[in-house]
Amino acid sequence: MYSESDLQAAVDAKVMTPEAAQAFRSHVASVRAAPGADEESFRLITGFNDIFVSIAAVILLVAVGWIGESIHPALAGVFVAASAWGLAEYFTRLRRMALPSIVLVLAFAGGVLGSMIGFLVKHGEAIFGHQPAESTMAIVVSAMALITAGATWLHWQRFMVPITVAAGTAAIAATAVALVLSIFGVSTSPDLVMTLVLIAGLGVFTLAMWWDRSDRVRQTRRSDVAFWLHLLAAPMIAHPIFHLLGVTRGDDIGSGAAVMVVGIYILFGLIALAIDRRALLVSALAYVLFAMTQLFRTFGAVELNVALTAFVIGSALLLLSAFWQNARAMVVGLLPANLANQLPATVRAVSPIPAS
Repeated sequence: MYSESDLQAAVDAKVMTPEAAQAFRSHVASVRAAPGADEESFRLITGFNDIFVSIAAVILLVAVGWIGESIHPALAGVFVAASAWGLAEYFTRLRRMALPSIVLVLAFAGGVLGSMIGFLVKHGEAIFGHQPAESTMAIVVSAMALITAGATWLHWQRFMVPITVAAGTAAIAATAVALVLSIFGVSTSPDLVMTLVLIAGLGVFTLAMWWDRSDRVRQTRRSDVAFWLHLLAAPMIAHPIFHLLGVTRGDDIGSGAAVMVVGIYILFGLIALAIDRRALLVSALAYVLFAMTQLFRTFGAVELNVALTAFVIGSALLLLSAFWQNARAMVVGLLPANLANQLPATVRAVSPIPAS
């Protein structure tokens, strides 16, 4: 099985020409009767060896972290980050293994952040006193997040694992939110925190669209970077919106709010079709399930409200998946031409080719 990353690596190594790679993609797309840009594919595993190596790497990283913790809390993160970088030199840079690379970059970023947290746990009271001011701690948190973002940038420069950009962006978003909270106070209203997260999520979404715009046919690593950014942005957008509507508070919501949740989910579906990314639909799924359950309960279907909700949502999502390309062509066709030309390429579905 050959992934887009493998093809791009072959082109970079001059094993095959860009024209030959494009011809191969076109052939595979025609055989599968689906345009590559509409598949939203990303490389996760190429074989069970990826899972095997990932499990072994996690065991090793836990061990070195445990050893570091026994010496000094800060060394746990240092040992994990250093080990993750060293392992990436082989499994990422030389072997180009997808799942181990994802595990290692997350371990590296977590190790960098964990080393600073461990240092604060050990020496924080001596530096800041017994009860440091909330604004001071918020600034410290923002500084740690910013340092983590810088470390992930170095990792990206060395290994260029697509998820690294999302990890660094998450750290930058945390930096911005912590800095604002240092001004207004950490113990401010949850609504303000959710509003800040929503603004940060919209910023991440904009960055994801910038990466998507640079590879409209999704044939390079840039599309994988955009995938992980969309995966990061989706919960940062969906959760604050539904929190502000009162859906996350655990209480029953009124019919008006439930209808609004369903309406927002439909809007998310239209956006997902336009940009050809499904992350928003997945992130908001739990909320629309809850809202639909409330609606069925309101209309008297108490005993079967959960079953009816699952039936309606499951059927709708399966139909959307089956006719995704045609539905997307309709949605994009309604947009202004200058906007549609900035979105991922769309090709109408063709009839499947029968197996020989």
